[in-house]
Amino acid sequence: MKRALLLLPFFFLGPVSAPAASKSALEVKFGIDVAQKGMWREALFRFEKAVQDDPQNSSALNNLAVALEQMGDFQKARENYERALELKPNDLYIQQNYDLFREADDKRNRKKRRRRR
Repeated sequence: MKRALLLLPFFFLGPVSAPAASKSALEVKFGIDVAQKGMWREALFRFEKAVQDDPQNSSALNNLAVALEQMGDFQKARENYERALELKPNDLYIQQNYDLFREADDKRNRKKRRRRR
């Protein structure tokens, strides 16, 4: 549960332009609101809708990755972080989230390997 508290400050909206993008941004905003209340399933749903509305929305992809990580779907989280970084390679928020994710994922994988021995 500590991890959720570390990631919450790194949610962000990003720029809004076209109608689909503004609809997507509204979903992201709502998703952030419910995630901050610990309602991860609803946040996940909202971020998925945002990505459906605007697949180029790096903010939606980043926030979807955070929600997937919180739900324990680490492979999909990694994919969405990477997609977000492809769209915005210099975005500090996405990069920070991805770096934190990779650090935690590496730690999880090391623990799994130790248990198998």
